[in-house]
Amino acid sequence: MAAKDDPIVIKKYANRRLYNTGTSTYVTLEDLADMVKKGEEFTVQDAKTGDDITHPVLTQIIFELENKDGQNMLPIPFLRQLISFYGDQMQMIVPSFLEQSMIAFSKEQERFREQLKGAFGKTPIDMMKTPMKALEEQTRRNVEMFQNAMRMFTPFPSANSNSSAPAEPPKKEEKSDDLQELKAQIAAMQRKLDTMS
Repeated sequence: MAAKDDPIVIKKYANRRLYNTGTSTYVTLEDLADMVKKGEEFTVQDAKTGDDITHPVLTQIIFELENKDGQNMLPIPFLRQLISFYGDQMQMIVPSFLEQSMIAFSKEQERFREQLKGAFGKTPIDMMKTPMKALEEQTRRNVEMFQNAMRMFTPFPSANSNSSAPAEPPKKEEKSDDLQELKAQIAAMQRKLDTMS
């Protein structure tokens, strides 16, 4: 029997049915999405091989949600940029960066909700001022975080720069310096994320 803190095991069978071993019932992708929203931890295993297939199932849930009318959260430029990172040297950094960004965003969202709760019980004018200030501050932080992220992912001059001569390929020493600079930028961003929490 699984301990209380252990994630629930969902078994996926060859006929694509999903079985929740915690409740002994069959579930759907929609049920799994609800479990995620409730903060319930689970892993998905292939019923035949026992392989962990949680990642592809969660990706499938996102795909299903993105295909519902009016549910699109991933803008096309973001998707294009994300696709461009596959097979790139940056691929190793992207998952950690996205995870930290979402953690920081969730903390900001929770702080914003707390400020809204605190605004109730005040005069209508005060109720309008507090959320607006909080929203402006959150927007400013999100834009700043996004700009820092873009600087991290584009450490080299853009193709739109005014130089008419084609750029020479960087020398090996320059690549090493660029890598050090990139590492420094990542460390600085991590420090900023830590101070936001």
